[in-house]
Amino acid sequence: MRQFKMLALLAPTILCTLALAQENANTTSQSTAESKSTVYVYRYKQFVGAALAPSVYCDEAQLARMDNGGYFLVTLDPGKHTFRSNDPQSGIVLDMKAGEQYFIRVEIATGFMKGHGRLVLMSREQASYELVSTKLKPLEADKVADKLRVSVEEARPQASTPVAKATPPVETAPKAAPPTVGDHPVTGVTISGGGSKPSSMSGESTSLGEAARRARENKQQQPEQ
Repeated sequence: MRQFKMLALLAPTILCTLALAQENANTTSQSTAESKSTVYVYRYKQFVGAALAPSVYCDEAQLARMDNGGYFLVTLDPGKHTFRSNDPQSGIVLDMKAGEQYFIRVEIATGFMKGHGRLVLMSREQASYELVSTKLKPLEADKVADKLRVSVEEARPQASTPVAKATPPVETAPKAAPPTVGDHPVTGVTISGGGSKPSSMSGESTSLGEAARRARENKQQQPEQ
């Protein structure tokens, strides 16, 4: 019983310690990510050279063998780094900044005996579009040589979604004012020839001039009171 009481008293302290440890871990992870540079390396899924898996090197250290249609992410310290594939005549030198992302595409250059891997530095805009292709997949773990710096589970950058434009409101034309005879507006009424009062719309329709003429005639024919 006494042990349960001691655990109950210590529980808040233990929970607070765990929460602080988790917060410190998140802060450390965030600060580490901001202090590193990252490079996305990917390869088109193509029929030409599909059986080849050229290696990718950073500072002459092998990172991984690049499968057809695969991609991976490598995390490096800021500074100058050299990248190449198995074609020693082609390479990329990057002066990398902390917190920045870079994009390299692996291509197959045809040769006399066999194809070679060639690296091409890509812009963020084009690489972000190509990396969201459903034909790309994370590189298989057995193809990774540098497991400390290479990740195959990192999410690919997503292409930006265009903002839908608002539809402008449709302007309706103002209603026209009803025509008038003299100082009185004329509505949807017709005038019959047999009396002085206008009838409904079901009567014989007539023009405004004819309606005025008949009104004057009816007024003249009425006996004076």
